[in-house]
Amino acid sequence: MCTGKCARFVGLSLISLSLVCIVANALLLVPNGKTTWTNFNQLSLQVKLLAGFIGGGLMILCPGISAVRAGGKGCCGAGCCGNRFRMLSSIFSSAFGLLGAMYCLSVSGAGLRIGPKCLKDDKWDYHFKETSGSYLLNRTQWSLCEEPPNIVSWNVTLFSLLVAASCLEFLLCGMQVVNASIGVFCGDCRKKQGAPH
Repeated sequence: MCTGKCARFVGLSLISLSLVCIVANALLLVPNGKTTWTNFNQLSLQVKLLAGFIGGGLMILCPGISAVRAGGKGCCGAGCCGNRFRMLSSIFSSAFGLLGAMYCLSVSGAGLRIGPKCLKDDKWDYHFKETSGSYLLNRTQWSLCEEPPNIVSWNVTLFSLLVAASCLEFLLCGMQVVNASIGVFCGDCRKKQGAPH
């Protein structure tokens, strides 16, 4: 696959994943899909850090757009200085995206390990913190959280989605760093429009 086409594929994939992360993070802010429990003190620290919105979302949206631009032929055709410059710009942007994906992955992983903040015995706390993540395998413990209802399955689903998306984003950003580096040195293999085949 040519560096331009690869960059375009990676860019569109990153943009899609960043939107998934933004939506997942927005849903984490409204436990069980209701605004009843959106009190800032009742949300867990991992939700408040907005890793899906900032790290997996905005910090990935930039390299996604940059990669799509690097994959375009531009006004001066394939293989010209403009394409090489866009590829070079995409390297730095993708390196920035790697940081965003790592941030999202680490915060979301911690959110899964610690568990949600919920009400149990009239106390809002991280009641699964001491289990070191073993509560994930024991669904009978999930009902211990009295409020918000279904908060454990809500958090597990959305944080798992963020972990999966940020892993893919990390791989795609790394792939784009390599692809764009090849594009800077070798140019785009696509032929100019109207060039003989």
